[in-house]
Amino acid sequence: MQTTLETPVFILCGGLGTRIKEETEFRPKPMVPIGGYPILWHIMHLYSRHGFKNFILCTGFRSEVIKEYFLNYSSMHSDFTVDLKNNNLSIHSTHHEEDWKVTVAYTGEETMTGARLAIATERYLGNAQHAAVTYGDGLCNVDLKSEFDFHLSHNKIGTILGVNPPSRFGEIRLAGNVVTEFSEKPEFKEKWINGGFFFFQRKFFSDYLVKSEECILEKAPLVELAKDGELNLYKHSGFWACMDTVRDRNELENLWSSGKAPWASPLPFVNTTPSSVMQLSGVIS
Repeated sequence: MQTTLETPVFILCGGLGTRIKEETEFRPKPMVPIGGYPILWHIMHLYSRHGFKNFILCTGFRSEVIKEYFLNYSSMHSDFTVDLKNNNLSIHSTHHEEDWKVTVAYTGEETMTGARLAIATERYLGNAQHAAVTYGDGLCNVDLKSEFDFHLSHNKIGTILGVNPPSRFGEIRLAGNVVTEFSEKPEFKEKWINGGFFFFQRKFFSDYLVKSEECILEKAPLVELAKDGELNLYKHSGFWACMDTVRDRNELENLWSSGKAPWASPLPFVNTTPSSVMQLSGVIS
């Protein structure tokens, strides 16, 4: 049985981030900071707490920013001496706990999500029979080890995290013209959307993805996987957030600064309940 340490995590880091342009003009969206750390760092910590340590970052737009961040990670978190004559660097102590292996894989400037995965997995999947996949802009407090165990035990090609976040708009219920109930941003308890934390057998990358730039993960590959009855849903009713706008970033920043960030250790993780996907079309039911 494949362990979490043996399972690579592919993170999609190459999008343009056009809906949060104020933050992404000079850096890719995964490098937008929350509490002084890129949201990518928070995502990697979420996986790391559950035993996943091998990360492949599928980069595109402003890939050099991600490369520089991880190339300089140890020196920026350590005491060091540099010999300016020969440019030799000696790191004396490391003031961080990250024991990760990080591969930065350039997958093209205009490449869509499915093609990025096809390119990166061809290079770096290795002998792994299963891999994790996520986006570079989402946070939650799901138990990823439990989702992975569910994925392994059900022997489907893919597992998708289902979440039911609150609506961005209030809901009004009426009796005639009389308001009987007013709810600000209600949660949709019976509807599930793509939470963006996946596990796939290697068959998915070879049989459902293509390296053509136009291949979008959320369209033909996942739709066909669901049609084939090979996609399971792992339900998560706890915290989940996607950083699409500056407002989203500010809300995450406020949670972090308050010390109440649900995705951050040592706060407890909530229980989740697995289910099966019946269809995949924006909303999962």
